Amino acid sequence: MSKSNKVSQLFTVKRIAIPVIVGLIVTAYMLYSNTDWAEFGKVKWRWKSFLWILGGLLMMVLRDIAYMYRIKVLTDNKINWRNSFDVIMLWEFSSAVTPGIVGGTGVALYILKKEGLSLGKSTSTVMLTALFDQLFYIVTVPIVILMVGTQNLFPVELQKEIFGVIFSVKGIFVIGFLVTLMFGLLFVFGIFIHPKGLKNVLSFLFKFGFLKKWHHKMEQVGDEFVQTAADFKNKPFLFWLKASLATLFSWTARFCLINFLILAFTPAGNHLLIYARQLIMWIVMIISPTPGGTGVAEFVFEGFLSEFTPIGLAGLLAVLWRLGSYYPYLIIGLLILPKWLKKVYS
Repeated sequence: MSKSNKVSQLFTVKRIAIPVIVGLIVTAYMLYSNTDWAEFGKVKWRWKSFLWILGGLLMMVLRDIAYMYRIKVLTDNKINWRNSFDVIMLWEFSSAVTPGIVGGTGVALYILKKEGLSLGKSTSTVMLTALFDQLFYIVTVPIVILMVGTQNLFPVELQKEIFGVIFSVKGIFVIGFLVTLMFGLLFVFGIFIHPKGLKNVLSFLFKFGFLKKWHHKMEQVGDEFVQTAADFKNKPFLFWLKASLATLFSWTARFCLINFLILAFTPAGNHLLIYARQLIMWIVMIISPTPGGTGVAEFVFEGFLSEFTPIGLAGLLAVLWRLGSYYPYLIIGLLILPKWLKKVYS
């Protein structure tokens, strides 16, 4: 099978159609059943409202520019601004058509390689990108929780009891955060402290029992840590500062979109708490089984943030949020994918 066919399998019509169809169904449901259009008619539109909406759109642009800049930094400017746009848009597109827990990492590795990077450089870039994202979350969550507290952080109404077992948002968050922390520490140890030691540990652990079938894969992962450590061990402080600031700007802009949309409809609200709630929402969306969190994200938005929105308009705001943060990547990805394939295989 040719490499172009392998890429086509990643973006099949079925894989793309599923999130689109589910999204349209959920959008229709949110606008028909979960939106009080009488209350929408009472909204007092001011010039500031349109400025906040415009600001939200600018946040998404800033998010992507920061991602593009980070890719340029991590690849030592081997990818120019034009190609970094293709990389980020296709990366986001692949994330939009795969479940959150899968993500678009494998596709990103392939895209970077086809943009002219070596396999080793592509691998180390993707791994370091994942590390920066994990570190942002690991560092930001404790700081924000210290500022807002935990009393109002976890919506109690979302707590469910199934077969006598209570599933709470707090419990899901704690498990998700600990898993993120574990992987973050693993990456730090494997990249900055003792990559060969981690490789040997992984190789040893996956020699036994049912883990044997992943032994070869874990050896590859160990090699990737060694490669990443070799690529980045002598980088100057400015390199790490640029990549860290780009990560901070990209994630902050991602979360500020919701704050700006809420401000467009109502000036009231504890916006630091809204930001904190989004950190919790992110964990829930990551474990979503649907592509790009489609269908789950809209209901999670309503469950977490409806108290900060005008009565009856949480469903509408959830749709606007997804229109700004999700569907543009589906559209842009579909537009640039054929041209990109033609470019890299010509």
